[in-house]
Amino acid sequence: MSFFDHTAAVTAGSRVWEVGALCRAIADSLEARFNPVSVRGEITGFSRAGSGHCYFNIKDAAGQLRCAMFRRAAMALDFMPRDGELVEVRGKLGVYEQRGDLQLIVDSLQRAGQGAWFEQFLRLKAQLEAEGLFDAQRKRALPVMPKGIGVVTSLGAAALHDVATALRRRVPHIPVLIVPSLVQGAEAPASIVQALQQLYALAQRKGEPGVPDIDVILLVRGGGSMEDLWAFNDEQVARTIVQSPVPLISGVGHETDFTIADFCADLRAPTPTAAAELVAQPRQAWLDGLDLLQERMQSALLRQLDRHAQRLDVAAQRLGRPSQKLAQQRLQLSKLGQRTRHGLLMKVQQQGQTYQALEGDLKQKTMRRLERSREWLQQLSVRMELLNPQRVLERGYSVLTTQEGKVVASVDQAPVGTPLKAMVADGSLDVTVTQPKLL
Repeated sequence: MSFFDHTAAVTAGSRVWEVGALCRAIADSLEARFNPVSVRGEITGFSRAGSGHCYFNIKDAAGQLRCAMFRRAAMALDFMPRDGELVEVRGKLGVYEQRGDLQLIVDSLQRAGQGAWFEQFLRLKAQLEAEGLFDAQRKRALPVMPKGIGVVTSLGAAALHDVATALRRRVPHIPVLIVPSLVQGAEAPASIVQALQQLYALAQRKGEPGVPDIDVILLVRGGGSMEDLWAFNDEQVARTIVQSPVPLISGVGHETDFTIADFCADLRAPTPTAAAELVAQPRQAWLDGLDLLQERMQSALLRQLDRHAQRLDVAAQRLGRPSQKLAQQRLQLSKLGQRTRHGLLMKVQQQGQTYQALEGDLKQKTMRRLERSREWLQQLSVRMELLNPQRVLERGYSVLTTQEGKVVASVDQAPVGTPLKAMVADGSLDVTVTQPKLL
């Protein structure tokens, strides 16, 4: 038995300790036996307080140890520690008396390589990125005014309260449908997938009677260690996210936390509250925007009216006084009337002269035309008289006609025995065709 073990056994058997005194004694024993000590392990649950102190755990497959790194030592870091990183820390073991916890006060911290969790994260990230699940081209813009919002988170999570508070404050008129899901533990990935698929089914039935409208989905969870957030680094969760029929926002952890779900979502929000604010443009903002638009329209209208008024002023200056303009128009009309009357008189005089000239010429032409017509009629009368059949008959000729009144112009028309009528100058004779006699 070592001196330390012997001393502890003797002390424990000989007195009753006060809690604080026992913690200090254990701390002194650790100081005497182990310190300083170097430990190699994987970071988990890293956080930096407002004071500048850092708190985290380091672990391996067999155990984990709480660590505290005060501000003076943290300022010497040349990198930002992250969950999953494999590091080597050097410090002193001690006891945090207020909780009775064993802790390592870290004096220095350096990278020792990537931890197993982080390596798994990087492998999956590279695989999904190569498949195109992170492509910016497939990601969609958020709806400006969603009719309904779907939320997937744990009912007992603080994230749900933050999201509900933000939505109630900013858009109390928009309905919100919450589908509960586990967000931590081995069963969380399957639960998240199931909850998302329920919302997908409702979103695809948009417009049906009794089916709530789902225009955007929030997948949220509060902060935690890399182990706490590991469900959001699941491959099946990632592939389910990219199948969403509507834009999906991932609001997991704090601003410094990144998960595979963040890369697959249409948009990443640094916190659950920020995710709610991204889809909840406050009603007052819309009202303020409408007021601003109204002011701009009024200003534009007033400017337009001013321009028209200026144009009217310029036109009025060009027109002058109405009475003056009217007098000018009357003078122009008077001059135009005088020119018209003068033109009409000249036209009438010209037409009168033309009429007189035409009248005299018409008489002469008419007399000459009548004389020529009289001579032509006399000649025509003489010709007609010469053609009168009566004059031919008076010269001793006759015209033979049949009983029907047809003129006999050929011997063939009057065979022997045919009764005929002979027209002479002073009457007619009935004759009969006889056989010609030979002399």
